[in-house]
Amino acid sequence: MLLLQVIVGGLLLGAIYALFSSGLTLIWGMMNFINFAHGEFVMLGMYVALLVVVWLGGGPATFGFAAAVALFVLGVLVYGSLIRHVTRGPMLAQILSTFGLALLLRYTAFWIFSANIVSLPQTSLGGTLNILGILVPVAQLVAGITAAVLTVAMHLFLTGTTIGSKLLAVAEDRNAAMLMGIRPDRMQALAWGLAAASAGIAGALMAISYPWSPSVGETFGLMAFVVVTFGGFGSVPGAMYAGLIIGLIQALSAFYFGPIYKDIVVYGLFVALLWFRPQGLLGKA
Repeated sequence: MLLLQVIVGGLLLGAIYALFSSGLTLIWGMMNFINFAHGEFVMLGMYVALLVVVWLGGGPATFGFAAAVALFVLGVLVYGSLIRHVTRGPMLAQILSTFGLALLLRYTAFWIFSANIVSLPQTSLGGTLNILGILVPVAQLVAGITAAVLTVAMHLFLTGTTIGSKLLAVAEDRNAAMLMGIRPDRMQALAWGLAAASAGIAGALMAISYPWSPSVGETFGLMAFVVVTFGGFGSVPGAMYAGLIIGLIQALSAFYFGPIYKDIVVYGLFVALLWFRPQGLLGKA
C-alpha cells in the first residue's frame, strides 16, 4: 500500500511538471526558440499566489486565476518588447536574451522578496484523504488533477479550435500562414502568453504544497527542459506523458534509493534516452 501511495504522489507531481513543460514545448514548436526564463515564470507564479493570499486573503481558485492572468500579460510583454526583435538576430542572441531575462527576473525577485524560503499560509486544502487505503494530501491531489486537466485542455485547444489551428499553422509554415491571412506576430504573442500562463498556474499549484525561494526557478527550468526533451520538442502530448513518467521515476527513486538519488536517476535516464532516441518519445526525427 505504501508503494501505491508513492506511485500516486509521483503521478500527481508529474502532472504539474507536464503543465509547465507544455508551455515550453509550445514555444519551441512554434518558433524553434528556447526560453531559458521559463523556470522563472513558474517561480513568479508562486509569488503571485503568495501575494494574493497575504494581501487579499484569496483561496486556491483566486490565486490560480491571478497567476494565470499576471503571467499571460508578462508573456505577451516579453514577446513584444524582446523576443520579436531578437528572433531576427543570430541564434546566440536568442539564447543569451532569455538567459539574461531569467537572471533579471530571478534577482529582481531576490531584491523584492529576499532569499528567504517562504510557503503559503494554511489554505482550505489542508488535510489528507484516504482513498481505498491510500493516503493522499488534499492539496497535492487537487494540484495534480487540476494540472492534468489544464494540460489536456491546452492540447484540445490547439487541436480543436480555430485559434489553435492558426497557432499550429504558424508553427508549421509561417510564410504559408501569412498567405492565408494569419498574422504570425499575434499568434506568437499569444503562444508566449499561453506558455507563461501555464507556467504561472503550475507555480501557484506547486506553492500549495512546497516551500520555495527565488532560486527555485532554476530547478524548474531545468526540469522543464528534461520533460520537453524526453517527450519530444514541440509535442504537448509528449510533454504530458514525459511529465508523468519523470514524476513517477522521481518518486520511485526516492522511495527505493533515497531522496538524494532521485535527480541522479532522472538525469541518467535522460542522457540514456538522448543516446538512443534523441528526438524524444513523440518528437519527429
